[in-house]
Amino acid sequence: MGRGRAKAKQTKVARELKYSTHETDLERLQRELAGSPDSKGDTAAGDDADDLDDDRWASSGR
Repeated sequence: MGRGRAKAKQTKVARELKYSTHETDLERLQRELAGSPDSKGDTAAGDDADDLDDDRWASSGR
């Protein structure tokens, strides 16, 4: 008991996703699939400095 409401909501959401029309940004999709960086600069390259800091605090193997 109690699963009926959750299942009904999942069915409703699935139906909305299946039948509703969504505006697809084909240019953005093409850039993403091509692997070109986004104009916002969201790249993993900026995380390298954080990795170096983590290594400094790693256990020294005592």
